[in-house]
Amino acid sequence: MDGFHPSISSMTSPFSYTFPISGVAGSSSNVTIATSTYSSTPWMNSRIWSKLPQRLLDRVIAFLPPPAFFRSRCVCKRWYGLLFSNTFLELYLQVSPRRHWFLFFKHKTRKSYIYKNNNGGSTGHGGGGGEGYLFDPYDMSWYRISFAFVPSGFSPASSSSGLLCWVSDEAGPKTMLLCNPIVGSLTQLPPTLRPRLFPSIGLTISPTCIDVTVAGDDMISPYAVKNLTSESFHIDGGGFYSMWGTTSSLPRLCSLESGRMVYAEGKFYCMNCSPFSVLAYDITSNTWFKIQAPMRRFLRSPNLVECKGKLLLVAAVEKSKLNVPKSLRVWSLQACGTMWVESERMPQQLYIQFAELEVGNGFECVGNGEFIVIMIRGTDKALLFDISSKRWEWIPPCPYTANDGFELHGFAYEPKLATPVTSLLDQLALPFQSYNA
Repeated sequence: MDGFHPSISSMTSPFSYTFPISGVAGSSSNVTIATSTYSSTPWMNSRIWSKLPQRLLDRVIAFLPPPAFFRSRCVCKRWYGLLFSNTFLELYLQVSPRRHWFLFFKHKTRKSYIYKNNNGGSTGHGGGGGEGYLFDPYDMSWYRISFAFVPSGFSPASSSSGLLCWVSDEAGPKTMLLCNPIVGSLTQLPPTLRPRLFPSIGLTISPTCIDVTVAGDDMISPYAVKNLTSESFHIDGGGFYSMWGTTSSLPRLCSLESGRMVYAEGKFYCMNCSPFSVLAYDITSNTWFKIQAPMRRFLRSPNLVECKGKLLLVAAVEKSKLNVPKSLRVWSLQACGTMWVESERMPQQLYIQFAELEVGNGFECVGNGEFIVIMIRGTDKALLFDISSKRWEWIPPCPYTANDGFELHGFAYEPKLATPVTSLLDQLALPFQSYNA
């Protein structure tokens, strides 16, 4: 196998590490050293491993986690080119295991309003570009990943199936970019029809279709917004598409908190406050409805998360007047769609530690697969809850953001080398700009 020389093409890896990487510098001498080292053991006999069928070798590589895959691209020309091989990517999509990771960004204080100033600029909570921080809950490890290819004036809003949705910060019709962080691709959606300020964004991507819903913060005047409507975008492999032509009225007097929505079992969900309830949007029927939250009068910092295809509600419960211990609980929405059942409760001793750090500032939650991450606002402290093993564990602080005054805002993220369904967007003959990484 020919060694890959760095001068042939760029080998930039999207990941930064907290530990040194050795033995993968990309030169043929390094490969030779590694081979001779392993050939001395019966487990890596070169007479066996050098004759592996290429298809089998590709299958092994397809099982590598993303950091290891990008390191392996330094070995030779062919391995470097796997990222651009349709044959390998098809195999990868078939056999690569699902990895339920998390992607975090530094959270900036959001302005009350975003409008162009007299100099033609804009201010906001996003800004695009910069960097994100990948967290692997299986190894409890952190990676830094660059987003320098994202244009300025965009903020991360939602995620699904290996893609992250960035939304324009400027008030008005919203433009969204679908980004694959680990390969640096950007695909633009057509702008929404209605002008909005900080709407809630819902995104779900399946192997055959893309659905996006933008809800609330309708701009009814240059100085005011109301939660009146939502609009949806849909495109699928059957040739059907709806470019924000599907609109729906939100429930009366709703006060949804601007932010991302959670998708589960054909519906988008978001929290409604004053009093607490859950707003649900049925994609098929294009209708909104309210679901009463459990113990709504005693909840604090309620968060909706999706885990294993189910909608969960995570919140602190404070019933001091009824002499019930304060706690952090998790409820699961049942199949009927209206009833909640308590499924988990943080151990009391751990909750005492948690409350001492939180001191009433609140917390944010994000779920993915069998994991829930609970981040305490105003600190770098976070808890990981493994639903499968019923294990609670403090997460090591992100080494890239220590003591810089920022807190982290997280998204569920499943790293993928390709999301073929985005090619459907190329079929739309629309006058909007395409971004190439």
